Amino acid sequence: MGYPLLRIVGVLVATSLAASSAHAVDIRGVRVWAAPDNTRVVLDLSGSAPHSLTVMHDPERVVLDVAGGRLPKGALAVPKGSGAVKDLHVTSRPGALRVVLDLTRASRAKSFLAKPNQRYGYRLVVDLGAVSTAGPVRVQHAPHDSRDLVIAIDAGHGGEDPGAIGKNGLREKDVVLAIAQELYAGVNAEPGMRAVLTRNGDYFLPLRERMRRARAQSADLFVSIHADSIRDRSIDGSSVYILSQRGATDEASRWLAERENASDLIGGVSLEDKSDVLASVLLDVSQSVSLSASHSAAERVLRQLSQAGEVRKPQVQEARFMVLKSPDIPSMLVETAYISNPQEELRLRTSAQRIKLAAAIRRGLHDYFYANPPAGTRIAQMAAGGGPRDVLTSAAHTGGAGD
Repeated sequence: MGYPLLRIVGVLVATSLAASSAHAVDIRGVRVWAAPDNTRVVLDLSGSAPHSLTVMHDPERVVLDVAGGRLPKGALAVPKGSGAVKDLHVTSRPGALRVVLDLTRASRAKSFLAKPNQRYGYRLVVDLGAVSTAGPVRVQHAPHDSRDLVIAIDAGHGGEDPGAIGKNGLREKDVVLAIAQELYAGVNAEPGMRAVLTRNGDYFLPLRERMRRARAQSADLFVSIHADSIRDRSIDGSSVYILSQRGATDEASRWLAERENASDLIGGVSLEDKSDVLASVLLDVSQSVSLSASHSAAERVLRQLSQAGEVRKPQVQEARFMVLKSPDIPSMLVETAYISNPQEELRLRTSAQRIKLAAAIRRGLHDYFYANPPAGTRIAQMAAGGGPRDVLTSAAHTGGAGD
């Protein structure tokens, strides 16, 4: 009985290898992108390929096997280690290709196959995240005497994700980081406000990680900065988005399904130990307050952008953008310009235009928080006592409604 079984296994293995060879996939390149607390490894492929990922310890390493993968005829340029990756080895195996990542530290690893887009073909992506030993983040929004408001500023895209690319090569990831840094400086110069950046360099962050970073900083508001493209290159102007009701409903369902793993909501109220009905009510109230505040703040920002230049849509728009889905942090996404428009691309290359856009967003935030100051903040004290309405001036200042 053993011989026929071995024969069957041998036939199955041979068939599998033949299938892999029939669907051979070339590895065209390897890239490593390192952020402060996560690292992304990208394999550029000539087509789709199944793969397996194994995490190993003592020493820490990740093994990636790509079925049907093969090395190019010429030499494959293998990058040096960076971030969590100490070293990287690529070897051929029968019917497959193996990539071994020697790690500098224990990491959470996940992989996925990304489909082609305008810039890249098929990509096999491995994300290495830090292993947390501190447990879930406990966000505390309880008011404190004279606390500063916290504004989380999110520069879209980054790393191997360039975002939209203008006709003359300007990349969205670069221009929005520059605008975010200008806004960061402007907000920090405001008495009673403190800015934090989700990223401050050219690296990729998953969308939920951007949200998590805002929550970890107890942000009072989340602003995501973008500069999109559209097929019609004549279209220009700014737009401001908040989360749609459908997007809020989708996220509420996810939080209720996973509430034992969810971070606390406003005031440190946890969903974990609440009944289904009470958890649903608490989440609904939190989302309603957040969406209302998001809309009001977005209106102020849009008003200032309209006074600083062109806006594409004069009303606040709604969409199901992932980065806007925090149920307890008012959030907005600002499309500062359309990089696909050659004139806008040209303007976005200048520091004057980036400063102008950042100043308009800052004035909108300033106007909103002085009209709606959270209790226990320095802004609330200054608003009640006739404190400084706007302490900043700049060459890009256009005399907005809040001045």
